[in-house]
Amino acid sequence: MSILDQKKLIESIHPFGLLSSEELSKLMQKIDIAYYPKDTLLISKNLPSVAFYIIIKGYVSEYIDDTLHTVYGEGDSFDADALIYGTTQNRFVVSEDLICYEIQKEDFLELIQNKRIQEYFLQDFITRHQHLKEYSQQSQLTPFLVSQVKDIYLHAVCIVAQDTTIADALKEMKNLKATCILVRDENSCGIVTDTDLREKVLMGKYDVSDAIVHIASKNIIAIEKSDFLFNALVLMTHNAIKRLVVKEGDKIVGILEQLDLLSYFANHSYLISVQIDKAENIDDLKEVQNGLKNLVTTLDSNGVKVRYISKLVATLNQKIYAKVFTMYVDESLQEKCALMIMGSEGREEQILKTDQDNALIIADDMDTELFGEPMHKLNRALLEIGFVKCEGNVMVSNAYWRRNLGDFKNEIDNWIASFEGNSLQNLSIFLDAKCVAGDCTLVNAAKEHLFARFEKRDDVLAHLAKATLFFETPISLFSGFKLDKEHENKLDLKKGGIFAIVHGIKCLALENKIKKNNTIERIKELNNRGVFDKVFATELIESFDTLLSVRLKTMLYAKDQKDINYINPKGLDKTSRDLLKDSFKVVDKLKKFISFHFHLEMVS
Repeated sequence: MSILDQKKLIESIHPFGLLSSEELSKLMQKIDIAYYPKDTLLISKNLPSVAFYIIIKGYVSEYIDDTLHTVYGEGDSFDADALIYGTTQNRFVVSEDLICYEIQKEDFLELIQNKRIQEYFLQDFITRHQHLKEYSQQSQLTPFLVSQVKDIYLHAVCIVAQDTTIADALKEMKNLKATCILVRDENSCGIVTDTDLREKVLMGKYDVSDAIVHIASKNIIAIEKSDFLFNALVLMTHNAIKRLVVKEGDKIVGILEQLDLLSYFANHSYLISVQIDKAENIDDLKEVQNGLKNLVTTLDSNGVKVRYISKLVATLNQKIYAKVFTMYVDESLQEKCALMIMGSEGREEQILKTDQDNALIIADDMDTELFGEPMHKLNRALLEIGFVKCEGNVMVSNAYWRRNLGDFKNEIDNWIASFEGNSLQNLSIFLDAKCVAGDCTLVNAAKEHLFARFEKRDDVLAHLAKATLFFETPISLFSGFKLDKEHENKLDLKKGGIFAIVHGIKCLALENKIKKNNTIERIKELNNRGVFDKVFATELIESFDTLLSVRLKTMLYAKDQKDINYINPKGLDKTSRDLLKDSFKVVDKLKKFISFHFHLEMVS
């Protein structure tokens, strides 16, 4: 290997890529190449570390006590901690003849006087994981990631008493150059917009001498000044509104207008929302799909975290569901049923279209036959728009998933009474149910019934939790990843990691009667209740985010629907491979937690 090739290799390993060209050249002069045969003990409690190692060829195994903890391969490095702290409790043993670069201890300790290098090596797992993510995205980072409401222009607040006349309120609004009027009464606050003035005064029955309170709307939606602008965008999209009241604690400090927000971000999410609202037929909604994929691609290329992308896309998808519902369900029936989505859609973790999971709960006093034809039409419409057919037939076109509330409660009882696979699977699917149209109290009643039935049902919980261990985590001892030969030596991200986190957390949430659907929100609530400590909760969130991020890039460029979960790690850069390895290690840690917590060794 030439000096130039050696320099390129070292430069590709984070954090050495942060060094200047001159610093890197000086480092190269201090690096040696060494060879160690198999079974050589490099570092242990009684054998102090003398160098920082970067593997060119071969493998090194790290043991904690007598348990294999990590296997390091080509491009990996170790063990900075042993050099920095002067001791280690672990053993590092050559498991296949090793050729490596060595940076001697004195040179390494001198190197980490560089603040950028020092910060990386002195971080804990979580901070280092986040650092690697930032490094992998540093060419893409934009204000999108970090901008807060306080960073954007906020319009003046015009607040008047409820008995103020409309005329006087308008004068105050003009003086302050405000865009709307807030109306304060004893217990709450209303809002008056241009729409209210047009429809209730110019075209309505009220006069400018009447009290302003008569034309105020009560549905004020507020956001904290310290919150992210991206969350403001989601709120506006979800609620189909053009402004938000901005608060700092209990104090109202300004008005955030949609036009200002869109100008700041210059993306198309609002235009997509308007397209959905104005759609008159299925062809109009089909046009939305291209815009959605373009939006996802733009957000991803701008470095936006996948959890925020999925949140926005979920909001837009739910608007599509609601729109199709109004198209095919007669107005007289719309409040007699509840359309719900489940699975990744219900958890708001679906980004691009995978298979759909949906169901309909019908009021007990209604004939279910009335909903058969509308639901078949709704299902066909969703398929035409681009929502893929569910292979398990968990769709409103299937009578099993279209029934009265009482029948749903009885079926929930049957699921809980049975340890059979399909029943447990249906139970798991329903746990993620989210209402998107109709009378949502029907969905709430069914979920309350489910949670009530799980009091002291550790036996069912254990059988349900066992599915967390169904799929093997794709980490091997010597090649780093276990690859599937039947799928072109790729690994399955969903089975290998995502499923275990989603399902394991779901079981813990059910046990603790946590009503939230989203996996990350469930993790946070489990931490709040003391099931996890903050460190493990953060590790889980970071790992889940990494798996979803890698999967998103796979989905964006997959040529076939069946390939969306499969990835070849060799196609990833070194940083991404390290992130993926770290994430799978956390998956294994969760599996051990779930196994111990639910006593899965006793479940047959």
